[in-house]
Amino acid sequence: MKVTLSAPDDLICPAQDIFDQTVIVAAINHDIAQSTSAMDTRKAVVKHLNAARDIGMKVIADRFGAEPFLARRMTRSYTYLTDCLVKIAFEVATQVLHPLPNPTEQERIAVIAVGGYGRGEMAPQSDVDLLFITPYKITPWAESVIESMLYILWDLRLKVGHSSRTIPDCIRLGGEDFTIRTAMLEHRYLTGDTPLAEKLETRLWEDLFSGSSREFIEAKLEEREIRHNKQGGQRYVVEPNVKEGKGGLRDLQSLFWIAKYVHGVQDVADLVAVGVFTDDDFKTFEDAETFLWAVRGHLHLIARRPMEQLTFDLQVEVAAKMGYKDARGRRDVEIFMQDFFRHATAVGDLTRIFLTKLEAMHAKSEPLLERIFRRRPKMKAGYIVVHGRLAIADPDAFMSDKLNILRLFEEALRTGMLIHPDAMLLLKANLPLIDDAMRNDPEARRIFLDLMLKHGNPERALRRMNELGVLGAFIPEFEVIVAMMQFNMYHHYTVDEHTIQCIRNLFEIESGDLEEELPISTEILTKDINRKVLYVAMLLHDIGKGRQEDHSILGAQIARKVAPRLGLNKADSETVEWLVRYHLLMSDMAQKRDIADPRTVRGFAKAVKDVKRLDLLTVLTVCDIRGVGPDTWNNWKAVLIRALYRQTRHALENGLEDLNREQRGTDAKRALREALVDWPKKDLKIETARHYAPYWQGFHITAHVIFARLLRDIETGKIAIDIHPDEDRDATRVCFALEDHPGIFSRLAGALALVGANVVDARTFTSNDGYATAAFWIQDGDDGPYEKARIPRLRKMIERTLSGEVVAKDAIVDRDKIKKRERAFKVPTHIIFDNDGSEIYTIIEVDTRDRPGLLYDLTRCLASMNVYISSAVIATYGEQVVDTFYVKDMFGLKYHAASKQRSLEKKLREAISQGAERAKNA
Repeated sequence: MKVTLSAPDDLICPAQDIFDQTVIVAAINHDIAQSTSAMDTRKAVVKHLNAARDIGMKVIADRFGAEPFLARRMTRSYTYLTDCLVKIAFEVATQVLHPLPNPTEQERIAVIAVGGYGRGEMAPQSDVDLLFITPYKITPWAESVIESMLYILWDLRLKVGHSSRTIPDCIRLGGEDFTIRTAMLEHRYLTGDTPLAEKLETRLWEDLFSGSSREFIEAKLEEREIRHNKQGGQRYVVEPNVKEGKGGLRDLQSLFWIAKYVHGVQDVADLVAVGVFTDDDFKTFEDAETFLWAVRGHLHLIARRPMEQLTFDLQVEVAAKMGYKDARGRRDVEIFMQDFFRHATAVGDLTRIFLTKLEAMHAKSEPLLERIFRRRPKMKAGYIVVHGRLAIADPDAFMSDKLNILRLFEEALRTGMLIHPDAMLLLKANLPLIDDAMRNDPEARRIFLDLMLKHGNPERALRRMNELGVLGAFIPEFEVIVAMMQFNMYHHYTVDEHTIQCIRNLFEIESGDLEEELPISTEILTKDINRKVLYVAMLLHDIGKGRQEDHSILGAQIARKVAPRLGLNKADSETVEWLVRYHLLMSDMAQKRDIADPRTVRGFAKAVKDVKRLDLLTVLTVCDIRGVGPDTWNNWKAVLIRALYRQTRHALENGLEDLNREQRGTDAKRALREALVDWPKKDLKIETARHYAPYWQGFHITAHVIFARLLRDIETGKIAIDIHPDEDRDATRVCFALEDHPGIFSRLAGALALVGANVVDARTFTSNDGYATAAFWIQDGDDGPYEKARIPRLRKMIERTLSGEVVAKDAIVDRDKIKKRERAFKVPTHIIFDNDGSEIYTIIEVDTRDRPGLLYDLTRCLASMNVYISSAVIATYGEQVVDTFYVKDMFGLKYHAASKQRSLEKKLREAISQGAERAKNA
């Protein structure tokens, strides 16, 4: 057997290091000569090729690890190694296993690489797509050759996709299926009958590709849109798909497919010659392609499978492999992902440029709406409509006034038209014109503020300004957060995208679109509210992120400079600064503190000072939470924010002294009597007298009624349980009434942990006749209330645990696990003691890494230290959780002594670290 394989000169290392043809072929020939059967021959071939493949794969991987950005060379090297394996398999099949001394015209085969393999772009775990071409219907000889080849390749652990066709088959199937057509567009001759391969090339271009460019383009663009929607429709999703996601490799490949189909080019560089790309565009394409292929290559090597999604755990490993380091208070992975998103944005820019050129050639159909509605809005002077988009009549005249950079976005919003990509390119090329003089120009300030305040939804303008770099140029402080990823599970978007989502939310509330869902925010925005202050604060609220300092404090300092530059007067600038500084205050108070405690509301009211600020902060808070991700806002958060707003407004309007325990207790007892009108007075008197003051303020009337009924009929030594969905809060409410004893809160938390419940709020009180009344609000794994059908099983498991049939401490070990993709997060533990936030309790706030058994571990630890837990408020932010406990010591006193606080903190930290170690090893 003779094999001569030509090697390209742009491999990642010398071709001989990847696959030593001379040595390997000689070894195979030696063993073939000793073989006595076809099976022996195949085994010998596979043995040598397997060893050679392992060596080649390791050589490429090692070299790529040393030079992590040699992506193009990496892909060509894996392609070359695969070519060697396929060609030797073919030679063995045709020369050794199934030789034909005198082949007929029918007994010919051409082996063609298609798809990514045909393109010469292979990642470590890429599939090998082969097309076997025969001149006529497949013969027994050809069938035997193909079968033997495939068995050899399969034995080499290659993932082979294959098809056997005649040339007419290719033409027919390619005409019916655009996926097949695209795969054949990138076909590459590997081995076999050369005239057959040349004939395929000719026939494809003459009979399939020619004259069908428009339908191919529209099919590829439709396919692209479907693919983007499937991947989330967003360029800035925090776990992006490198291959299929928006701004990923498939988008670049689609551009090249269309270019090759329309222009017949063989390389992306050829797009410069045909006038589609400039030299700068080509460099942008190359840079993005190199970066994305590098990421994909490292992903495959780390996962050891064709992994395409950058999950959180893999982001950390890929960042390290590519040489990223921590810098300026940011983790290496965050810097890496910011680069990723910047390249994804660049891919979007290239797509727009390319589609513009296609429109100019009339290769792509004009937009559907343009075909249906021929009426075009009246343009201001200097603008024209090109293919249904807002374009610039005279670029030189337009750029003679640099304020036109902002006016373009204003005109686009006013007319409701999309901006033509040529106009976008003009703006990008002239970004240096945006200087301090322009930033401080009163007319520039007016235009910018009007973009947010006067022309409808500002999201469109701000997103396009951000993508083109205009927003970062006009507000340089904003440029820092562009494409900045926050490496956690809570935030779904980059910081800049989150900001734009918040502004979109604000506009939707203001437009009345969310009145049913957000009645208070909608009502606030119908009043005489300072819209300018609200929109500017929304734009700047996270501008301090990405540094070592607290982003709220740093953001307020930045806002102090930016707000006046945007034209706000001193009073408005101070309000913006305050909103940015305290934009998390309301959310923290509502989610981390017991808002049933009058001191919580009084403290918040003192910080806010007046109703106008309360209104502004409420809307900002709602938009901020909703802007975190599509499912972050829920009824639970809505109930908390509304309750805090109403109570604080009442206090600000009627005086802080109006908030007191006595009045709340009186009101609650009256409400209970009204709800239980059918009860005898004697029973009502027992019920209203058995509870201490905190009980009456800690529960809603609904819970008071439930506990009254549970306690009325309770048997000695028994546990009464009521489980019902609390639809207003997107949770299931579990009420317990039982004889009080030390550690009761921990036992209940353990029982709920065992059923997989996420506790979002909990409180327990002791009656003066020795009973504990505890209410837990829980959610299932999907952050919603348990379905009614699941409640009987839930109740049974809770009863088994509380009866001692199941020991929580032992049983929870198997459930307390952290998923692999979530282990990359680093969440430091912070524990604070607050004796001012409540009149009668010490507040212990534990901020740490969340896991299923954490609450049980913390409450068990507190119980062992004789700490009485009155209530727990649980706020979860992705992988981070803040568990807040309202506690007393065994004598009913606060923990004032620093020594006692240190002792408690030490024990809590030990419980956290021991539990985390257990969960990590589970």
